[in-house]
Amino acid sequence: MKKTIALVTGGFTGESVISLKSAAVVEKTIDREKYEVYKIFVYPGDWHYLNAGGEKIPVNLNDFSINLGDEKITFDGVFNILHGSPGEDGKLAGYFDMLGIPYTTCDQLTSAITMNKGYTKAIVQDIPELNVAKSIQLFENSAENAARIQQELTLPLFIKPNNGGSSIGMSKVKTWEELAEALENAFAEDSQVLVEEFVSGREFSIGVFKGKGQITVLPATEIVSSKEFFDYEAKYVPGVTEEITPGRMNEEEVDRVGRIVTKVYEKLNCKGAVRIDYFLQHETGKFFFIEINTVPGQTETSLISQQVRAIGMEVKEFYTQLIEEMLGEK
Repeated sequence: MKKTIALVTGGFTGESVISLKSAAVVEKTIDREKYEVYKIFVYPGDWHYLNAGGEKIPVNLNDFSINLGDEKITFDGVFNILHGSPGEDGKLAGYFDMLGIPYTTCDQLTSAITMNKGYTKAIVQDIPELNVAKSIQLFENSAENAARIQQELTLPLFIKPNNGGSSIGMSKVKTWEELAEALENAFAEDSQVLVEEFVSGREFSIGVFKGKGQITVLPATEIVSSKEFFDYEAKYVPGVTEEITPGRMNEEEVDRVGRIVTKVYEKLNCKGAVRIDYFLQHETGKFFFIEINTVPGQTETSLISQQVRAIGMEVKEFYTQLIEEMLGEK
């Protein structure tokens, strides 16, 4: 008997464009012999399924069901590929928790916390061998805060919105004259902003997931960008960034990174697949945590897909493991 899965996509932010691309890949890759899949679009005030004729079928929010003719479709589980809000920040997770419907991503609390870069760093910073850049979390754009930054931190700095995942509103500040504009750009995206000292190092992104009851650390991808940092353009414009999978790390680094990211996954009580970004500092080789993404992209070229293929696993099998883990099947 096939399980009925809702593939949830769309969203309330600019990241919905990436979510739709990810969903298209999941939709065509997922094992149709095991799963009946319905793609559910979630937009503000507009949750719907498109039937074969392209007609919008509204979702009944009382029980997250759809009616196709005389048939009522309910779901055994949700494959969540909705980046940003409400899919990545815990809102959707809380809704599904209330309905008792399982989903492939982190729970409500973990999702909410990890969308906040500052709070996440506060939780993981005491993990052995893990370092975090010195930073200040701001809740308003004031002259006092600008002065505090100059007193407490050393240039160059990264200024980034504290919530959000696609590097929109992020700036690198090399001189104090650039600070005001950078803060303005970040506060235009978010009411909280993280200002942190720049760490010079090799940048990596690594997938970690739970399947068959075990945590698996995928091979890291090394990010070599022609841009100064991995911003929105570097992430999504072809040719701007070189992605090397597996990344160039020696055996000791691979082992150490594996230990650290497994601890991060456990400490944050993650579920499903996450992607953790980090630096290995140039002078010391130390691991510096950047951020965690709890609904990583699943486009053809996404880092997680590259990493899954690098261990000889088909992406279809990867999705099956995520769904089986969600449903409690072994």
